[in-house]
Amino acid sequence: MSSRIVILSENISNMIAAGEVVERPSSVVKELVENSLDAGAREIVVEIERGGRKMIRIADDGEGMSRDDAFLCLERHATSKLRKPEDLSALTTLGFRGEALPAIASVSRLILQTCGNDDGEGVEIHVEGGTIRQSREMGLPRGTLIEVRNLFFNTPARRKFLRRDETEIGHIADVVTKQALAHPDVQFRLLHNGRCLFEVRRDSSLAERIAAFLGRPLLRQLLPVEVEEGGDLALSGYICPPEVNRSTSGAIYTFINGRCIRDRVVQHAVIEGYRNLLMKGRFPVVVLFLTLDPAMVDVNVHPTKHEVRFRDQRRVHDFIAAGLKQTLQPAAWLENAPAEKPSPEAELQPSSSPPDAPCPPLTQNPETAAVSRREQVQESLDRYARRSYVVPPAPRSYSSPLRSASGGATADSEVERERRGGFFSSLRYLGQYHHSYLLCQQGEDLLLIDQHAAHERIRFEKLRRDYRRGEVPRQGLLFPEVIEFDFKAAAALQEGLDTLAAFGFEVEPFGGKAFAVKSVPAVLGQTNVEALLHDVASDLETIGKSGAPDDAVDEFLMRLACHGVIRANQALAPPEVQALLDELDQVDFKAHCPHGRPVQVRLTLGEIERLFKRT
Repeated sequence: MSSRIVILSENISNMIAAGEVVERPSSVVKELVENSLDAGAREIVVEIERGGRKMIRIADDGEGMSRDDAFLCLERHATSKLRKPEDLSALTTLGFRGEALPAIASVSRLILQTCGNDDGEGVEIHVEGGTIRQSREMGLPRGTLIEVRNLFFNTPARRKFLRRDETEIGHIADVVTKQALAHPDVQFRLLHNGRCLFEVRRDSSLAERIAAFLGRPLLRQLLPVEVEEGGDLALSGYICPPEVNRSTSGAIYTFINGRCIRDRVVQHAVIEGYRNLLMKGRFPVVVLFLTLDPAMVDVNVHPTKHEVRFRDQRRVHDFIAAGLKQTLQPAAWLENAPAEKPSPEAELQPSSSPPDAPCPPLTQNPETAAVSRREQVQESLDRYARRSYVVPPAPRSYSSPLRSASGGATADSEVERERRGGFFSSLRYLGQYHHSYLLCQQGEDLLLIDQHAAHERIRFEKLRRDYRRGEVPRQGLLFPEVIEFDFKAAAALQEGLDTLAAFGFEVEPFGGKAFAVKSVPAVLGQTNVEALLHDVASDLETIGKSGAPDDAVDEFLMRLACHGVIRANQALAPPEVQALLDELDQVDFKAHCPHGRPVQVRLTLGEIERLFKRT
């Protein structure tokens, strides 16, 4: 092999670029659809044959190109979106590198048809393996059509790695779905082997598009998100309550300035917003749009532009997480569930949450905004902690004092429930099923409440509040434990030493990439210190100094909250039940236990009547 240095040919350079940009047929669709959107298209048609390996055709009604621009766009780094270096810090377009089209043409047989005027004077160019074979002038409407055939025909090794047609069209549909969600003012149509897979019109709302792509039943579950901070950060879109979740993160759609991204910082922020509301291994359904100053984000860190880099990633992370928590805080989907199915017209309107307890704005300090409220909650929790829940020696039935002998509620109990005014405390208690579930009635609806999950949530909130009230007690290790990390984790720990100290860790640099751990929070007991610090370092590396130890503390508190609480198969007297319901009204996020299991399930009268074939 010669050691002489030579300049690669244009064809080889394009094929290398294709290896970075064109991973599979969906990569081609993504790049070409982004070009169509940048050209101002209002209608985009995507046609696929055999999962994209045989043919990909993208047609749009954008501004089109002149003859000279049509030839020039097939050259590397030819773009209309950058003129000077400063433009890189103010990008507002989806594509800007000028590599996609020549890279695609180098590994396929490509036909480009375009017209940039209203006179119908267009041009058609045929490219094979990166080489222009022929061109001709022809009459065309304004817009652009690009047809890609025999993808990877000249790189058979790459072609062998393509999956089944069904798998490839699934990836393509996902790409078009993301672009359709990001641009509700553009009409999209996707066809595979001549069959229309979906079509969304430009007059459809974002909520309708979410329902069309992710499932029609979601329309009633959508919670609108609208938060701003400082005038340069805004978060909008829709999220679903925790009970609507998926087994993978595939239903998390996040967009930054209209660009769909799969960024680790943003993904972590979304999961943080749902922390303690979802079971482990479950993921929320969200469609979120983050708008910020283009100078605050660098989208030029990955060839496919899936990843970004924020100038202040901790601020962005905390803003997204706080915005989701603020939206989920009232749990209005639990306390204001509709008694009957709304009309189709009402379903098309974004759901709004009547305020249960006003949520402080993001710019307000929560420690000072709700002092009186938290004092009341703490007093209630202290009262609750002093109560003992006694397990009877043998299960027996209880007659509820909340009901009269005739079966109706007594006047005194009705007045008392109205005085308390909370959702759970105002429920009519009917009895206990299997010594595990509380049967309650609200209006015509029947509610089943998991007594263990409810008490676990109450105990968890009390433990977490006590933890956050003052200085964290520390437990010194008999011998300091020296732990070595990799370079990235060590740098993250070094930067986050003050944060660790605030949560009860005493960690000192020990030379090189090693750290000596001298003490840990006393509440962590015999926790594996090395595994814990590795997890903390990973979180600090991802989100900077954003309070990552909270995750480890909450995990411990969740385990602690499981002990000493009401269990399943434990009989309760009606006063004990009422005490539990009263205290459940005093905590936030009462819809789920800390592990994400639901606290209650609602059955409407209509659902029960259908079970008995009465409707």
